[in-house]
Amino acid sequence: MEEMEEELKCPVCGSFYREPIILPCSHSLCLACARNILVQTPDSESPQSRRASGLSDYDYLDLDKMSLYSEADSGYGSYGGFASAPTTPCQKSPNGVRVFPPTMPAPHQPHHHSSGALLPPLPARNQCLTCPQCHRSLLLDDRGLRGFAKNRVLEGVIERYQQSKAAALRCQLCEKSPKEATVMCEQCDVFYCEPCRLRCHPPRGPLAKHRLLPPAQGRVSRRLSPRKISTCTDHELENHSMYCVQCKMPVCYQCLEEGKHSSHEVKALGAMWKLHKSQLSQALNGLSDRAKEAKEFLVQLRNMVQQIQVQLSADKESNHKENSVEFEACLVAQCDALIDALNRRKVQLLARVNKEHEHKLKVVRDQISHCTVKLRQTTGLMEYCLEVIKENDPSGFLQISDALIRRVHLTEDQWGKGTLTPRMTTDFDLNLDSAPLLQSIHQLDFVQMKVPSLVPAPPILQMEECCTHNNSATLSWKQPPMSMVQAEGYILELDDGNGGQFREVFVGKETMCTVDGLHFNSTYNARVKAFNKAGVSQYSKTLVLQTSEVAWFAFDPGSAHSDIIFSNDNLTVTCNSYDDRVVLGKTGFSKGVHYWELTIDRYDNHPDPAFGVARVEVLKDVMLGKDDKAWAMYVDNNRSWFMHNNSHTNRTEGGITKGATVGVLLDFTRRTLTFSINEEQQGPVAFENMEGLLFPAVSLNRNVQVTLHTGLPIPGFYSSRASIAS
Repeated sequence: MEEMEEELKCPVCGSFYREPIILPCSHSLCLACARNILVQTPDSESPQSRRASGLSDYDYLDLDKMSLYSEADSGYGSYGGFASAPTTPCQKSPNGVRVFPPTMPAPHQPHHHSSGALLPPLPARNQCLTCPQCHRSLLLDDRGLRGFAKNRVLEGVIERYQQSKAAALRCQLCEKSPKEATVMCEQCDVFYCEPCRLRCHPPRGPLAKHRLLPPAQGRVSRRLSPRKISTCTDHELENHSMYCVQCKMPVCYQCLEEGKHSSHEVKALGAMWKLHKSQLSQALNGLSDRAKEAKEFLVQLRNMVQQIQVQLSADKESNHKENSVEFEACLVAQCDALIDALNRRKVQLLARVNKEHEHKLKVVRDQISHCTVKLRQTTGLMEYCLEVIKENDPSGFLQISDALIRRVHLTEDQWGKGTLTPRMTTDFDLNLDSAPLLQSIHQLDFVQMKVPSLVPAPPILQMEECCTHNNSATLSWKQPPMSMVQAEGYILELDDGNGGQFREVFVGKETMCTVDGLHFNSTYNARVKAFNKAGVSQYSKTLVLQTSEVAWFAFDPGSAHSDIIFSNDNLTVTCNSYDDRVVLGKTGFSKGVHYWELTIDRYDNHPDPAFGVARVEVLKDVMLGKDDKAWAMYVDNNRSWFMHNNSHTNRTEGGITKGATVGVLLDFTRRTLTFSINEEQQGPVAFENMEGLLFPAVSLNRNVQVTLHTGLPIPGFYSSRASIAS
């Protein structure tokens, strides 16, 4: 049962749950911890103000769903926008969950009495609670925390777990140094040592009919004793008697007569209890099979580590023998220069072998660590579910059974295809290819005897056919007329666009080559040489190429999600899916200053498109900025947020409508990313330390349509800011 312990600990305090309550998201919290993380919402966002505007709480949450994850609503970032923003930074619970302390005390906020007792919480109409596990924000009604059901099943499991971990049961009547209990009275519900039993529970008189049990059996009897019948959270004097199928929760008779469940389908509490226990047991069977496979897989991975280590020792001994043969051959040939070269190469090759070995060990050990943690979590969930099934409280069980069944199925799915497959083999795929070197040694004297005139002449670059487009360059060359020596191929070289060293960009027989991915607004030097069996020619004359100052590009259908719809020569995109879908631009940037705009052609029902930049491997089926491969601003009709790696920052007032223009400014000279709406800068500089190859990117959903505009000059608001900064 030790694997189950993490399931029984509060994500806020890190201790076993005390008086746990069930949140609507199915997660649980200690009642005291829930009080500590309550947040006072601004009056403008209170339920009353929304009712005055004709919107229900659920309508408002749907319209402003992303604000639930902003710094002002969910505990991310600062407390900007609150009337009394706390200056205390966020804290981390023992479980690693980010938790913000409660807001600064105010007349209407909870406070402590001089005796230390916690006075009643804030009026529910102005309180907001954010689940520390899924970050879902919950607006409390007039009942406050009393409106959340108690998780009695979880309390029962914790009690049994703590009892199972406890040492030998002690007498409950010894005044000092309690002795080990010898019996437990079922009627008195007390554990006695032998002296206390003789003194306080004589075998004669009215206590003679009491049933005395061994301590262990008495502990089991306590576990199985019927618990207090749960009462309805809406009608505290009524017991749960039925189960609402639509709301998936136990309800009382009065809820069915006059409450919100009066028109819902209901079923008998006992029948649904048995049905959900059966479903949870069936789900656990599949998860148990996965856990068994995971244990066998861990054994396989640990065996792989041993095989890799044994293989490394054998490879080192084999390499030593092969290198000795090579050294002897070189000494016979009396070629000291080749010996030095081979020694240097030997070190490099051995380093590669060691690196490959370390890489294999790291991959397998990482997989072992990941699989072990996952198996521990799975085993803990299984043990917790088995303990829950033992509970004799139908309504308490049904309060959490749906969430548990979903968790079990989700955990089983996470053990799906590929999870139990080794990511690395034990074989080393490095084979020393010495044939080219041996061939060069045999041909060394022949190359030296070649006549110089047999080397091809330098190629001629054809200026009229060489050109640049955006950040691509096309070069063409030919052999000199009347050349007597045939070239077998050509080598094209370019520098780095900043006067640096030349590097090979093409080797082949063709006489034309297009090089993509160059820097914008940069000057490159290009040259080409020919080669054949006799040797390599001199370089051609150097050609200077200038790439475009600004970028002209469209959206790329090849990198887009399949739900993205293209038109207008791939300059206009839309998406009918309810889920966010990502599309990238065709051109990537890694140097210079670049600015492009997107006009909002269609915008209904207040969705939240996202604009920004991303790496080519960004996720295409989630909102831009959800992973660590994208930097974005998502915006609705009222405000915007910046997002990277699912972290939401800098909530800023001002949104978009049909006809609005969103600008994106990527400045690699300052390594910053800035956004604008209708030619006005939106918020501060969004992101800093931008580097690497980045592509323009957009995520759309719910019928939003945008059109891309490129080749634009740097906007005035940024130029003025840059001049002030300088």
